[in-house]
Amino acid sequence: MKELVEVMAKALVEHPEEVIVTETEKDGETIVELKVAPSDMGKVIGKQGRIAKAIRSVVKAAASKEEKKVVVDID
Repeated sequence: MKELVEVMAKALVEHPEEVIVTETEKDGETIVELKVAPSDMGKVIGKQGRIAKAIRSVVKAAASKEEKKVVVDID
């Protein structure tokens, strides 16, 4: 899941070198944490959170295929 979030985020931002994605396991679920440059935060979140919601939907669909629970946290 980490690679999936990283590829999507790098395609959206102007500073792909500042995209940091970490993945941790906690209580049976995977937490994917996405950090981008402050100037790129709006591009990752989108108007009314639409892009962030789309990223989460794609990850959720990929995770359900593997029968996992994945949470995407955008910082």
